[in-house]
Amino acid sequence: MRTRVQTVLLLFGVLAVAAFAVPLLLFTASDRTQQLVLARSSDLDRFASLMDRAAGTGDTSAITAEAVRYTRLYGEPLVVTDTRGHPVVQTGGMRAADPTVARLIDAALRNQTAHPGSALRPWSRGPRMFAEPAGTGTQVSGAVVLRADVTTAAEDVTRRWAAVLAGTALVALGCTVLARAATRWVVSPLRRLDRAVGELAAGLPPEHTPPVAPPGRRGSASVGGPPELRQLATGFNRMARTVTAALEQQRRLVADTSHQMRNPMAALRLRVDALHTHLGPSGERTYTGVNTELDRLQTLLDDMLALATAEHRAGELTVTDDSGARCDAAEVTLTQYRLWEPVARRAGIRLTAEAPEPVPAACTDRELAQVTDILLDNAIKYAGDGARVRLRCAAQGPYAAVTVTDDGPGLRAEEIARATTRFWRSARQTGTSGTGLGLPIAEQLLTGRTGRLELTPAQPRGLRARAVVPRADTEQGPR
Repeated sequence: MRTRVQTVLLLFGVLAVAAFAVPLLLFTASDRTQQLVLARSSDLDRFASLMDRAAGTGDTSAITAEAVRYTRLYGEPLVVTDTRGHPVVQTGGMRAADPTVARLIDAALRNQTAHPGSALRPWSRGPRMFAEPAGTGTQVSGAVVLRADVTTAAEDVTRRWAAVLAGTALVALGCTVLARAATRWVVSPLRRLDRAVGELAAGLPPEHTPPVAPPGRRGSASVGGPPELRQLATGFNRMARTVTAALEQQRRLVADTSHQMRNPMAALRLRVDALHTHLGPSGERTYTGVNTELDRLQTLLDDMLALATAEHRAGELTVTDDSGARCDAAEVTLTQYRLWEPVARRAGIRLTAEAPEPVPAACTDRELAQVTDILLDNAIKYAGDGARVRLRCAAQGPYAAVTVTDDGPGLRAEEIARATTRFWRSARQTGTSGTGLGLPIAEQLLTGRTGRLELTPAQPRGLRARAVVPRADTEQGPR
């Protein structure tokens, strides 16, 4: 937003400066051109007067001497002719017989004045031709043609344009500084609000947004910005405190409940075990059922605590920079394979692993190991006796992927869409242990690292679960 606002302000400033500078440049060029025309017209009037006097007396010595002296002084040639177009004086190598000069002489003898019409520019270099009839009223006594050098005038235009452009550059620089200051004044509070909103959305305590004060009334607890942002900042702070308190209470409730129930659970298990010696054969089935439910409740509490921890960690990673986290995904994959292979063998599952080369991943080995454990646990638990489970780690473009593929019954398309929903379990898996929190935990851990969990059907049957995280050796964009 800051770039867009600044661009609009700069564009407006450039257009305003251009609307002032361009007419000023054209005016300075036109003004210097007019000065040149007036100066040369004055010279032509003087030579026309001398030619009119010479036509009356028949003595051309005065105009000849004056023309020679003028050309020697200014370096601009002259041609003066009588009424028949015969040259009276020619200086500087310009001749009356030259086609351009002859046309101007012919026009002047018809009592027409010729002055250049286009304005000078800094790059103008060619001479300009002036012509004027000699005589009074409609009585023409001759013609005067002058070839003016515009080099000096063009240099004057260049200097004037340079001064105008330098002033324009200073004004543009001032507009840029003002645009940056105005943009910072307007956008900085919004950026702080945006960062606080991001932290709040992640479930973290947001940074307190100071109330906005206008320029000249800034205090230690205020920041610059438009007055309209004061109410927004105040309202956001009030909302942030309320929402943060509610989220923190919810998080503490889950964590404290999971933690505080461990002691009663342990005490209950000890009491049940103590009663075991006093039970007859008819109570054995009840004792086994109670232990099974206690184990299930213990697992559920552990998973709820793990999910709360994963959600909190994902929220932290959303707004903080942990770009230094990295591990070798291939090594983690092989380590977890060695841990789970005996478990799979006892369950009648054939587990294989493939990690041909190191794959640096932008996460911690603990996080990736936890995700891999969840995927392997689900595959071994639900694939069924005699199934095959394949664990594979490989680089896929800018990502590292750990894939667990089984050839068990798999999930239908509508079941895959709900697989990461908390506490959801397939109706075909009600007879197996589980809480329905494993995949949500894995998804939260991967999301915190800008990764993802992909669930797709395997061919010809089974399920493919793939954990994808950015590779540590590739440049990642902003979080």
